[in-house]
Amino acid sequence: MATLNINGRDVTVDVPADMPVLWVLRDVVGLTGTKFGCGIAACGACTVHLDGNPIRSCVTPVAAAVGKRITTIEAIGATPAGKKVQRAWLDLEVVQCGYCQSGQIMSAAALLTKHPHPTDGDIDAAMSGNICRCGTYGRIRAAIKVAARGAALSAKGA
Repeated sequence: MATLNINGRDVTVDVPADMPVLWVLRDVVGLTGTKFGCGIAACGACTVHLDGNPIRSCVTPVAAAVGKRITTIEAIGATPAGKKVQRAWLDLEVVQCGYCQSGQIMSAAALLTKHPHPTDGDIDAAMSGNICRCGTYGRIRAAIKVAARGAALSAKGA
């Protein structure tokens, strides 16, 4: 048994200590926004925050998350950086197939929380390892810059 703080809520799960956080989130808790991509921490689709830091949930054992705050794509929009990133993603129509986008958004939100005005080098470092098979990297970079400025390109959702 383990008690996890997921999106601000304590959840007790009966899982093996070495079960990856990804499968606890998806299969046990029912939060399916975090995606399985590669299973070896190489693609970034499974990125969630652990105490505000982006981690690859496919290789992080649940035991490593006990006593820490897990934030998933389902709750990132409630944070200031996450809200800006999600707005910019929509405004710039970043998503093509969308499969990698929850991981991309989680990495971008963590970046802007730590570096509100990132350089291109900061963006490259924070987003490396987040693979987009559709190649929307240009729109991802542009959206991060828009989110950093806090600019809104449209009145969507306003």
